[in-house]
Amino acid sequence: MKPRDMADLTLKTSEDEAICERIADAEERMQSRTLDWARINTGSWNRAGLDALAPKLADAFSALDADIKLDASQPFEKVNAKGEAEDFETGPIIRVSSRPDAPVQVIMSGHYDTVFPEGTFTDIKDLGDGRLNGPGLADMKGGLSIMLGALEAFEAGPLKDKLGYQIVISPDEEIGNFASAPVLKQAAQSGAMIGMTYEPCMETGAMSGGRKGSAVFDVVLHGRSSHAGRAKEEGRSAIEAAAHMVVDLEALNNRREGVSFNVGAIEGGGPVNIVPDLAIVRFGARAPDADAAQWATWEVERIFREAKARDGISGHLHGGFYRPPKPRNEAQQALFTAVAETGRAIDLALEFVDTGGVCEGNNIFAAGVPNVDTLGVMGGRIHSNEEYVVMSSFVQRASLSGLLLNRLADGRIDARKIKALME
Repeated sequence: MKPRDMADLTLKTSEDEAICERIADAEERMQSRTLDWARINTGSWNRAGLDALAPKLADAFSALDADIKLDASQPFEKVNAKGEAEDFETGPIIRVSSRPDAPVQVIMSGHYDTVFPEGTFTDIKDLGDGRLNGPGLADMKGGLSIMLGALEAFEAGPLKDKLGYQIVISPDEEIGNFASAPVLKQAAQSGAMIGMTYEPCMETGAMSGGRKGSAVFDVVLHGRSSHAGRAKEEGRSAIEAAAHMVVDLEALNNRREGVSFNVGAIEGGGPVNIVPDLAIVRFGARAPDADAAQWATWEVERIFREAKARDGISGHLHGGFYRPPKPRNEAQQALFTAVAETGRAIDLALEFVDTGGVCEGNNIFAAGVPNVDTLGVMGGRIHSNEEYVVMSSFVQRASLSGLLLNRLADGRIDARKIKALME
Protein backbone atom coordinates (compact mmCIF):
# COMPACT_ATOMS: atom_id res chain seq x y z
CA MET A 1 0.00 0.00 0.00
CA LYS A 2 1.50 3.29 -1.10
CA PRO A 3 0.63 6.67 0.42
CA ARG A 4 -1.62 7.54 -2.52
CA ASP A 5 -3.85 4.58 -1.64
CA MET A 6 -4.78 6.23 1.66
CA ALA A 7 -6.70 9.33 2.63
CA ASP A 8 -4.62 12.41 3.38
CA LEU A 9 -3.68 11.49 6.92
CA THR A 10 -1.90 14.79 7.51
CA LEU A 11 -5.28 16.55 7.80
CA LYS A 12 -7.34 16.56 10.99
CA THR A 13 -11.10 16.09 11.15
CA SER A 14 -13.25 17.78 13.79
CA GLU A 15 -13.20 14.52 15.76
CA ASP A 16 -9.41 14.42 15.49
CA GLU A 17 -9.34 17.89 16.99
CA ALA A 18 -11.72 16.80 19.74
CA ILE A 19 -9.68 13.74 20.72
CA CYS A 20 -6.52 15.85 20.93
CA GLU A 21 -8.32 18.28 23.23
CA ARG A 22 -9.53 15.45 25.46
CA ILE A 23 -6.00 14.06 25.68
CA ALA A 24 -4.53 17.46 26.51
CA ASP A 25 -7.05 17.79 29.34
CA ALA A 26 -5.87 14.41 30.71
CA GLU A 27 -2.16 15.32 30.82
CA GLU A 28 -1.84 15.58 34.60
CA ARG A 29 -3.79 12.34 35.12
CA MET A 30 -1.57 10.41 32.69
CA GLN A 31 1.56 11.72 34.33
CA SER A 32 0.53 11.28 37.96
CA ARG A 33 -0.63 7.69 37.62
CA THR A 34 2.67 6.84 35.91
CA LEU A 35 4.52 8.17 38.94
CA ASP A 36 2.26 6.19 41.28
CA TRP A 37 2.88 2.98 39.33
CA ALA A 38 6.64 3.59 39.23
CA ARG A 39 6.78 3.79 43.03
CA ILE A 40 5.90 0.07 43.20
CA ASN A 41 8.90 -2.09 42.35
CA THR A 42 7.96 -4.60 39.67
CA GLY A 43 11.26 -6.19 38.82
CA SER A 44 10.57 -9.23 36.66
CA TRP A 45 11.45 -11.65 39.49
CA ASN A 46 9.67 -9.63 42.22
CA ARG A 47 6.45 -11.61 42.44
CA ALA A 48 5.15 -9.60 45.41
CA GLY A 49 5.60 -6.30 43.58
CA LEU A 50 3.95 -7.61 40.43
CA ASP A 51 1.03 -8.90 42.47
CA ALA A 52 0.72 -5.50 44.15
CA LEU A 53 0.62 -3.43 40.95
CA ALA A 54 -1.56 -5.70 38.79
CA PRO A 55 -4.89 -4.93 40.52
CA LYS A 56 -4.10 -1.20 40.47
CA LEU A 57 -3.59 -1.40 36.71
CA ALA A 58 -6.79 -3.40 36.30
CA ASP A 59 -8.65 -0.79 38.32
CA ALA A 60 -7.28 2.02 36.13
CA PHE A 61 -8.22 0.23 32.90
CA SER A 62 -11.73 -0.41 34.26
CA ALA A 63 -12.48 3.18 33.18
CA LEU A 64 -12.78 1.76 29.65
CA ASP A 65 -15.88 0.21 28.11
CA ALA A 66 -14.26 -3.20 28.33
CA ASP A 67 -14.03 -6.49 30.20
CA ILE A 68 -11.02 -6.81 32.52
CA LYS A 69 -9.45 -10.06 33.68
CA LEU A 70 -6.40 -10.88 35.78
CA ASP A 71 -5.31 -14.32 34.62
CA ALA A 72 -2.85 -16.35 36.67
CA SER A 73 0.25 -17.02 34.58
CA GLN A 74 1.50 -20.51 33.85
CA PRO A 75 4.82 -21.43 35.45
CA PHE A 76 7.89 -21.49 33.21
CA GLU A 77 11.31 -22.99 33.62
CA LYS A 78 14.31 -21.05 34.90
CA VAL A 79 17.78 -22.23 35.84
CA ASN A 80 18.66 -21.37 39.43
CA ALA A 81 22.07 -20.59 40.93
CA LYS A 82 22.59 -24.29 41.65
CA GLY A 83 22.23 -25.12 37.96
CA GLU A 84 18.86 -26.75 38.55
CA ALA A 85 15.80 -26.17 36.38
CA GLU A 86 12.88 -25.00 38.46
CA ASP A 87 9.44 -23.56 37.80
CA PHE A 88 8.75 -19.88 38.39
CA GLU A 89 5.28 -18.36 38.43
CA THR A 90 5.24 -14.66 37.69
CA GLY A 91 2.48 -12.12 38.31
CA PRO A 92 -0.93 -12.13 36.64
CA ILE A 93 -1.49 -11.32 32.98
CA ILE A 94 -3.97 -8.48 32.57
CA ARG A 95 -6.47 -9.03 29.75
CA VAL A 96 -8.72 -6.22 28.50
CA SER A 97 -11.23 -6.87 25.72
CA SER A 98 -13.85 -4.70 24.10
CA ARG A 99 -16.27 -4.91 21.17
CA PRO A 100 -15.10 -8.17 19.57
CA ASP A 101 -17.72 -7.80 16.83
CA ALA A 102 -16.62 -4.33 15.70
CA PRO A 103 -15.50 -4.14 12.05
CA VAL A 104 -11.93 -3.11 12.95
CA GLN A 105 -9.95 -5.13 15.48
CA VAL A 106 -6.69 -4.12 17.14
CA ILE A 107 -4.34 -5.86 19.55
CA MET A 108 -2.59 -3.57 22.03
CA SER A 109 0.18 -4.69 24.34
CA GLY A 110 2.51 -3.54 27.06
CA HIS A 111 4.28 -4.79 30.15
CA TYR A 112 4.38 -3.81 33.79
CA ASP A 113 7.59 -5.52 34.83
CA THR A 114 10.91 -3.66 34.84
CA VAL A 115 14.57 -4.69 34.81
CA PHE A 116 15.17 -3.35 38.33
CA PRO A 117 15.27 -5.93 41.16
CA GLU A 118 13.57 -5.17 44.45
CA GLY A 119 15.60 -2.72 46.52
CA THR A 120 17.37 -1.10 43.58
CA PHE A 121 16.72 2.26 41.89
CA THR A 122 13.72 3.48 43.84
CA ASP A 123 13.84 7.28 43.73
CA ILE A 124 12.02 9.57 41.33
CA LYS A 125 14.00 12.75 40.66
CA ASP A 126 13.34 15.93 38.73
CA LEU A 127 16.25 16.38 36.31
CA GLY A 128 15.04 19.73 35.06
CA ASP A 129 14.28 20.56 31.43
CA GLY A 130 10.96 18.73 31.75
CA ARG A 131 12.54 15.35 32.47
CA LEU A 132 11.97 12.99 35.39
CA ASN A 133 14.29 10.15 36.35
CA GLY A 134 12.76 6.99 37.82
CA PRO A 135 12.33 3.22 37.44
CA GLY A 136 10.02 2.25 34.61
CA LEU A 137 8.85 5.79 33.87
CA ALA A 138 9.73 5.29 30.21
CA ASP A 139 9.97 1.50 30.00
CA MET A 140 7.11 1.24 30.21
CA LYS A 141 4.71 2.44 32.85
CA GLY A 142 4.50 5.72 30.97
CA GLY A 143 3.54 3.77 27.87
CA LEU A 144 0.75 1.98 29.72
CA SER A 145 -0.59 5.32 30.92
CA ILE A 146 -0.73 6.88 27.47
CA MET A 147 -2.28 3.71 26.01
CA LEU A 148 -5.06 4.12 28.57
CA GLY A 149 -5.25 7.87 27.97
CA ALA A 150 -5.64 7.44 24.23
CA LEU A 151 -8.35 4.81 24.66
CA GLU A 152 -10.25 6.91 27.20
CA ALA A 153 -10.25 9.85 24.79
CA PHE A 154 -11.24 7.64 21.85
CA GLU A 155 -14.13 6.02 23.68
CA ALA A 156 -15.49 9.44 24.63
CA GLY A 157 -16.02 10.12 20.92
CA PRO A 158 -18.57 8.91 18.36
CA LEU A 159 -16.37 6.30 16.59
CA LYS A 160 -15.88 3.79 19.38
CA ASP A 161 -18.37 1.21 18.12
CA LYS A 162 -16.37 0.87 14.90
CA LEU A 163 -13.25 -0.44 16.66
CA GLY A 164 -12.67 -3.27 19.10
CA TYR A 165 -9.53 -4.29 20.86
CA GLN A 166 -7.71 -6.93 22.84
CA ILE A 167 -5.10 -5.67 25.32
CA VAL A 168 -2.46 -7.90 26.90
CA ILE A 169 -0.44 -6.36 29.74
CA SER A 170 2.32 -8.79 30.64
CA PRO A 171 4.41 -9.30 33.81
CA ASP A 172 7.42 -10.85 32.08
CA GLU A 173 8.41 -8.93 28.95
CA GLU A 174 11.85 -8.01 30.26
CA ILE A 175 12.75 -11.67 30.73
CA GLY A 176 11.25 -12.99 27.51
CA ASN A 177 7.44 -13.29 27.79
CA PHE A 178 7.84 -16.97 28.58
CA ALA A 179 4.53 -17.02 30.47
CA SER A 180 2.63 -14.47 28.41
CA ALA A 181 3.76 -15.37 24.87
CA PRO A 182 0.89 -17.86 24.31
CA VAL A 183 -1.59 -15.22 25.49
CA LEU A 184 -0.15 -12.64 23.10
CA LYS A 185 -0.37 -15.13 20.24
CA GLN A 186 -3.95 -16.08 21.04
CA ALA A 187 -5.03 -12.44 21.28
CA ALA A 188 -3.28 -11.54 18.03
CA GLN A 189 -4.90 -14.42 16.20
CA SER A 190 -8.40 -13.59 17.44
CA GLY A 191 -9.14 -11.38 14.48
CA ALA A 192 -6.61 -8.60 15.07
CA MET A 193 -5.73 -6.58 11.97
CA ILE A 194 -3.21 -4.14 13.47
CA GLY A 195 -0.95 -4.28 16.53
CA MET A 196 -0.06 -1.33 18.77
CA THR A 197 2.65 -1.77 21.43
CA TYR A 198 3.75 0.88 23.91
CA GLU A 199 7.50 0.54 24.32
CA PRO A 200 9.16 3.98 24.58
CA CYS A 201 10.27 5.60 21.38
CA MET A 202 13.95 6.40 21.02
CA GLU A 203 15.62 9.38 22.67
CA THR A 204 15.42 11.24 19.37
CA GLY A 205 11.71 10.51 18.99
CA ALA A 206 12.39 7.94 16.28
CA MET A 207 10.42 4.70 16.27
CA SER A 208 11.59 1.16 15.65
CA GLY A 209 11.35 -0.31 12.18
CA GLY A 210 12.69 -3.82 11.72
CA ARG A 211 13.76 -5.73 14.81
CA LYS A 212 16.12 -8.66 15.22
CA GLY A 213 15.14 -11.93 16.82
CA SER A 214 16.41 -12.69 20.29
CA ALA A 215 17.62 -15.76 22.17
CA VAL A 216 18.46 -16.45 25.79
CA PHE A 217 20.62 -19.44 26.73
CA ASP A 218 21.70 -20.96 30.06
CA VAL A 219 24.48 -23.54 29.92
CA VAL A 220 25.15 -25.58 33.06
CA LEU A 221 28.57 -27.27 33.24
CA HIS A 222 29.58 -29.86 35.85
CA GLY A 223 33.16 -30.82 36.66
CA ARG A 224 34.79 -32.59 39.59
CA SER A 225 35.81 -30.88 42.83
CA SER A 226 39.08 -31.56 44.62
CA HIS A 227 41.54 -29.88 46.99
CA ALA A 228 43.28 -27.21 44.93
CA GLY A 229 46.55 -27.65 46.84
CA ARG A 230 46.81 -31.35 47.60
CA ALA A 231 45.04 -32.83 44.59
CA LYS A 232 44.57 -30.19 41.90
CA GLU A 233 45.19 -32.82 39.20
CA GLU A 234 42.21 -34.88 40.43
CA GLY A 235 39.77 -32.02 39.85
CA ARG A 236 38.09 -30.92 36.66
CA SER A 237 37.25 -27.23 36.68
CA ALA A 238 33.80 -26.29 35.45
CA ILE A 239 34.87 -22.63 35.59
CA GLU A 240 37.79 -23.33 33.25
CA ALA A 241 35.46 -25.08 30.79
CA ALA A 242 33.03 -22.16 31.06
CA ALA A 243 35.84 -19.66 30.39
CA HIS A 244 36.80 -21.43 27.17
CA MET A 245 33.14 -21.48 26.17
CA VAL A 246 32.76 -17.74 26.81
CA VAL A 247 35.78 -16.94 24.65
CA ASP A 248 34.39 -19.10 21.84
CA LEU A 249 30.94 -17.52 22.10
CA GLU A 250 32.24 -13.97 22.01
CA ALA A 251 34.44 -14.91 19.05
CA LEU A 252 31.25 -15.53 17.05
CA ASN A 253 30.61 -11.79 16.93
CA ASN A 254 31.21 -10.37 13.42
CA ARG A 255 31.26 -13.88 11.96
CA ARG A 256 27.88 -13.40 10.29
CA GLU A 257 26.29 -10.08 9.41
CA GLY A 258 23.77 -8.86 11.94
CA VAL A 259 24.33 -11.69 14.43
CA SER A 260 25.62 -10.82 17.88
CA PHE A 261 26.32 -12.69 21.11
CA ASN A 262 26.68 -11.33 24.61
CA VAL A 263 27.66 -13.30 27.69
CA GLY A 264 25.92 -11.72 30.64
CA ALA A 265 27.17 -13.83 33.52
CA ILE A 266 29.29 -16.75 34.66
CA GLU A 267 28.08 -18.17 37.95
CA GLY A 268 29.45 -20.93 40.14
CA GLY A 269 32.60 -21.83 41.95
CA GLY A 270 33.49 -21.02 45.54
CA PRO A 271 36.59 -20.94 47.75
CA VAL A 272 39.88 -20.63 45.90
CA ASN A 273 41.22 -23.80 47.53
CA ILE A 274 38.58 -25.98 45.87
CA VAL A 275 38.51 -26.90 42.17
CA PRO A 276 35.03 -25.69 41.12
CA ASP A 277 32.60 -28.38 39.99
CA LEU A 278 29.78 -26.09 38.81
CA ALA A 279 29.56 -23.18 36.36
CA ILE A 280 26.57 -21.57 34.70
CA VAL A 281 27.02 -19.46 31.58
CA ARG A 282 24.13 -17.12 30.81
CA PHE A 283 24.16 -15.39 27.43
CA GLY A 284 22.01 -13.93 24.72
CA ALA A 285 22.07 -13.74 20.95
CA ARG A 286 20.41 -11.53 18.32
CA ALA A 287 19.80 -12.39 14.66
CA PRO A 288 18.19 -10.44 11.79
CA ASP A 289 16.35 -13.33 10.12
CA ALA A 290 15.37 -16.97 10.50
CA ASP A 291 18.42 -18.34 8.66
CA ALA A 292 20.77 -16.31 10.82
CA ALA A 293 18.96 -17.48 13.96
CA GLN A 294 19.37 -21.09 12.89
CA TRP A 295 23.09 -20.54 12.24
CA ALA A 296 23.47 -18.98 15.69
CA THR A 297 21.70 -21.92 17.31
CA TRP A 298 23.92 -24.44 15.53
CA GLU A 299 27.03 -22.55 16.66
CA VAL A 300 25.86 -22.56 20.28
CA GLU A 301 25.19 -26.28 20.10
CA ARG A 302 28.65 -26.88 18.60
CA ILE A 303 30.42 -24.91 21.31
CA PHE A 304 28.39 -26.71 23.97
CA ARG A 305 29.38 -30.09 22.54
CA GLU A 306 33.04 -29.04 22.60
CA ALA A 307 32.72 -27.97 26.24
CA LYS A 308 31.24 -31.33 27.19
CA ALA A 309 33.99 -33.13 25.30
CA ARG A 310 36.56 -31.79 27.75
CA ASP A 311 37.83 -34.42 30.19
CA GLY A 312 35.50 -34.79 33.17
CA ILE A 313 32.98 -32.16 32.03
CA SER A 314 29.24 -32.77 31.58
CA GLY A 315 26.32 -30.41 31.35
CA HIS A 316 23.01 -29.36 29.90
CA LEU A 317 21.79 -26.56 27.63
CA HIS A 318 18.60 -24.54 28.14
CA GLY A 319 16.90 -21.89 26.03
CA GLY A 320 16.96 -20.70 22.46
CA PHE A 321 15.36 -18.10 20.19
CA TYR A 322 12.21 -17.15 22.06
CA ARG A 323 11.36 -14.16 19.85
CA PRO A 324 11.61 -14.49 16.07
CA PRO A 325 12.90 -11.61 13.96
CA LYS A 326 10.51 -8.86 12.91
CA PRO A 327 11.80 -7.69 9.53
CA ARG A 328 10.31 -4.93 7.46
CA ASN A 329 7.85 -6.18 4.86
CA GLU A 330 5.16 -4.60 2.70
CA ALA A 331 2.56 -4.66 5.48
CA GLN A 332 4.92 -3.16 8.03
CA GLN A 333 6.01 -0.44 5.63
CA ALA A 334 2.39 0.46 4.83
CA LEU A 335 1.64 0.78 8.53
CA PHE A 336 4.77 2.84 9.17
CA THR A 337 3.76 5.19 6.36
CA ALA A 338 0.29 5.59 7.87
CA VAL A 339 1.75 6.33 11.31
CA ALA A 340 4.25 8.83 9.92
CA GLU A 341 1.55 10.65 7.96
CA THR A 342 -0.67 10.73 11.03
CA GLY A 343 2.20 12.19 13.02
CA ARG A 344 2.44 15.06 10.58
CA ALA A 345 -1.13 16.03 11.50
CA ILE A 346 0.18 17.04 14.94
CA ASP A 347 3.50 18.41 13.67
CA LEU A 348 5.34 15.26 14.72
CA ALA A 349 8.09 14.24 12.31
CA LEU A 350 8.59 10.50 12.67
CA GLU A 351 11.24 8.20 11.28
CA PHE A 352 11.50 4.43 11.63
CA VAL A 353 14.92 3.03 12.45
CA ASP A 354 15.85 -0.66 12.41
CA THR A 355 17.10 -1.85 15.78
CA GLY A 356 18.62 -4.84 17.52
CA GLY A 357 16.16 -4.52 20.39
CA VAL A 358 13.21 -6.86 20.77
CA CYS A 359 9.75 -6.56 22.28
CA GLU A 360 6.25 -7.96 22.17
CA GLY A 361 5.94 -6.56 18.66
CA ASN A 362 8.10 -9.51 17.57
CA ASN A 363 5.55 -11.92 19.07
CA ILE A 364 2.63 -10.14 17.44
CA PHE A 365 4.36 -10.05 14.05
CA ALA A 366 5.10 -13.79 14.33
CA ALA A 367 1.37 -14.32 14.92
CA GLY A 368 0.67 -12.69 11.54
CA VAL A 369 -0.30 -9.16 12.58
CA PRO A 370 1.51 -6.03 11.33
CA ASN A 371 2.31 -3.74 14.22
CA VAL A 372 3.98 -0.57 15.36
CA ASP A 373 5.71 -1.12 18.69
CA THR A 374 7.20 2.15 19.96
CA LEU A 375 4.06 4.17 20.61
CA GLY A 376 5.08 4.92 24.18
CA VAL A 377 6.54 8.00 25.79
CA MET A 378 9.79 9.66 24.81
CA GLY A 379 12.66 9.01 27.18
CA GLY A 380 16.11 7.56 27.38
CA ARG A 381 18.77 5.63 29.27
CA ILE A 382 16.31 2.78 29.77
CA HIS A 383 17.58 -0.31 31.59
CA SER A 384 19.82 1.90 33.71
CA ASN A 385 19.36 3.96 36.87
CA GLU A 386 19.56 7.01 34.64
CA GLU A 387 16.25 6.15 32.95
CA TYR A 388 14.19 9.26 32.30
CA VAL A 389 10.95 10.35 30.67
CA VAL A 390 10.18 13.60 28.85
CA MET A 391 7.03 14.82 30.55
CA SER A 392 5.74 16.78 27.56
CA SER A 393 5.67 13.57 25.52
CA PHE A 394 2.61 12.20 27.35
CA VAL A 395 0.22 14.44 25.44
CA GLN A 396 2.22 14.26 22.23
CA ARG A 397 2.41 10.45 22.07
CA ALA A 398 -1.09 9.83 23.40
CA SER A 399 -2.40 12.20 20.72
CA LEU A 400 -0.62 10.13 18.08
CA SER A 401 -2.34 6.98 19.35
CA GLY A 402 -5.68 8.73 19.60
CA LEU A 403 -5.48 9.87 15.99
CA LEU A 404 -4.44 6.40 14.87
CA LEU A 405 -7.50 4.93 16.61
CA ASN A 406 -9.75 7.49 14.90
CA ARG A 407 -8.26 6.77 11.49
CA LEU A 408 -8.53 3.01 11.95
CA ALA A 409 -12.13 3.36 13.10
CA ASP A 410 -13.31 5.58 10.25
CA GLY A 411 -11.31 3.76 7.57
CA ARG A 412 -8.82 6.44 6.64
CA ILE A 413 -6.24 3.82 7.61
CA ASP A 414 -7.48 0.61 6.01
CA ALA A 415 -6.56 -1.99 8.61
CA ARG A 416 -7.96 -4.88 6.62
CA LYS A 417 -5.92 -3.96 3.53
CA ILE A 418 -2.71 -3.56 5.52
CA LYS A 419 -3.26 -6.93 7.23
CA ALA A 420 -3.83 -8.57 3.83
CA LEU A 421 -0.30 -7.56 2.81
CA MET A 422 1.03 -10.01 5.42
CA GLU A 423 -0.46 -12.95 3.53
